[in-house]
Amino acid sequence: MALRPVQVSIKAVDAPAVGRFWAEALGWTAHSPGVTTYVGPAGGPGDGPGGGADHGLVWPDPVTLGIDIVPVPEPKTPAKNRLHLDLATTSTAHQAELVARLRALGATPADVGQGDVPWTVLADPGGNELCVLEPREVYRDTGPIAAVVVDCADPRAMARFWGEATDWTLHEVTGDQAVFRSAKGVGPYLEFLRTPGAKTAPDRVHLDLLPYPGDDKEAEADRLRALGATDLDVGQGDVSWTCLADPEGHEFCVLAPS
Repeated sequence: MALRPVQVSIKAVDAPAVGRFWAEALGWTAHSPGVTTYVGPAGGPGDGPGGGADHGLVWPDPVTLGIDIVPVPEPKTPAKNRLHLDLATTSTAHQAELVARLRALGATPADVGQGDVPWTVLADPGGNELCVLEPREVYRDTGPIAAVVVDCADPRAMARFWGEATDWTLHEVTGDQAVFRSAKGVGPYLEFLRTPGAKTAPDRVHLDLLPYPGDDKEAEADRLRALGATDLDVGQGDVSWTCLADPEGHEFCVLAPS
């Protein structure tokens, strides 16, 4: 039994606008089958998120992680998100072009204390931070999203929990970082970076995990609780998914198999 990360969930006041931004930013397609806006690569006929018409989207995507934009009434606080996306580039010219294009789409410069670094920190129209990386060989084959980056206090502890929680492969673990990638060796990396500071606000960006066909969602949730996850009430009410937090308080959801 294991779960697979399938999408990054982002809360936003104007979900359709933030969805359009990410679709344009990544060269993907935005689709709103209901309340949320799903962003993913066009993949031809298949089941869209939530079932029904797919508009060329395949869900879950076999390679990358999609993005699900969830509408909320509260705007983002000044607190830095503990999870953000790093975007890949192939050259310094590509990096400059991507930064300019994102700015034209509504992104704004963001200062998270990064200092003088070779990457560019921006915020999407909802205020959620993202990084446009300088070219790095390790991300040459990830697609537009290089990595999902999570701030944490103890990368080794995160490696133990997330290594048991998911079927992704642990590539590296040190006192400073833990790095995972799909066992298929495709798509973005999942990176836990040691970062000073504690959680000060509810997470506005989190991972959604999905059981494999035939596995039981509640059994998976119980397994995660035994690993140290705790139940989380974010006002979700009676829903088909289960909201949990990992041992450091990072929020995530276990979705019901469709």
